[in-house]
Amino acid sequence: MNLVVYAIPFFIGAILLELAYGLLRRRNTYRLNDSVSSLSLGVLSQARRFVTLGVGGYVYYLITQYFSAPLMDARYWLTWVLAMILYDFCYYWMHRLGHERTIFWAAHVAHHQSEDYNLTTALRQTSTGFLLGWVFYIPMYMVGIPAEVVVTVGSINLIYQFWVHTEHVPKLGWFDWVFVSPSNHRVHHAQNDVYVDRNYGGLFIIWDRLFGSFQEELDEEPVVYGIRGPLKSWNPFRALTHVYVDMFLDSWRTARWRDKLKVWFSRTGWRPDDVSVLHPRVKTNLDNFERYDPQVPLLVSIYAFFQLLAVVLLLNYLQGVDLSYSQGVGGWAIVLATTVNTALWLNGLPADRLPKWDLLRLLTIAILTWLSPDAPVWWVAAYCGLNVLFLPLIARAPVRDDAKPVGWLYRVMTGEPGSPSTSRN
Repeated sequence: MNLVVYAIPFFIGAILLELAYGLLRRRNTYRLNDSVSSLSLGVLSQARRFVTLGVGGYVYYLITQYFSAPLMDARYWLTWVLAMILYDFCYYWMHRLGHERTIFWAAHVAHHQSEDYNLTTALRQTSTGFLLGWVFYIPMYMVGIPAEVVVTVGSINLIYQFWVHTEHVPKLGWFDWVFVSPSNHRVHHAQNDVYVDRNYGGLFIIWDRLFGSFQEELDEEPVVYGIRGPLKSWNPFRALTHVYVDMFLDSWRTARWRDKLKVWFSRTGWRPDDVSVLHPRVKTNLDNFERYDPQVPLLVSIYAFFQLLAVVLLLNYLQGVDLSYSQGVGGWAIVLATTVNTALWLNGLPADRLPKWDLLRLLTIAILTWLSPDAPVWWVAAYCGLNVLFLPLIARAPVRDDAKPVGWLYRVMTGEPGSPSTSRN
């Protein structure tokens, strides 16, 4: 059983609680632009199932039918304990190679792009992990662990990892020695030299201690979150594809045939000599690190939050009805177009370049709704109508408004320095 869907109300409640706690303590770790970006990627990761085929699931089926040893039974508690431990062991190696080999890093990088660290970061998930990630869990099926047990312990492992994405929980003593904790996982999300590529465990930190990848959080080395090759964009499509694009370009540009293949399977960060000289990449200078935070009008921030709510409701609707494959693809396309268009606004592009993309997106939504006889027409009409009314306002909105209380609200929503919402990073 996939328990993640039942945990969604808990996720939402915990995010609101962490936000309120941070504001009350004058140490907020949220910015609206970064949080919308993270949650948009989370929505896209859930919508992915409408367009992808379950290759990994079919391989698991074949292994279960023809190759697995029927040693485990879901009726026994020992099966569940062993499955939980083995799943986390497999996850450790998937996660570790997800950092140490470029082809796997391409799928995992989206989770690490946030330069904030809060519970929305936990939901910042990839949409391309299905391509190769399933390979690491083959041993579970080979030893005969039932599929329903694998799915259930996998969802428990994922739900557990949610709470460790916070800055508000300090070190926890003995707990940090055995389990993945907020302190351990803060290290994992850091781009500091001393922290990078450490602490891969999902549930147990003992794998890192056993295999030499553990690093304690140091008081003298404050964590700087994000990736060394900063994305500098809220665009979810770019977030999901930029490493794949980089690999393709390096493979295309290098002169040696051996290097054309090596690019895809090399250790993360390796590039052919001829390409790295002609096409260098800028890495973050942590001595004067500044988070990506383009200033936009308050109305744009409100618009972005509205669009986030819209795609969450759309995802909930799509998951609750029977869809043909083409309808699923159409729903996914609407989610992608809406999140990308929202990101363009948050990136601070000139307003005269954006309404036409919004109008094209709304026209596409109207056409897809008309082609789907069971679509909630009135809800879609209300959504499109609100967008059409709102667009002229945000296109003419000033970049900032310091008049109270709007100015205070702007600073709370954007994390601007000097407000109660400013993060320590």
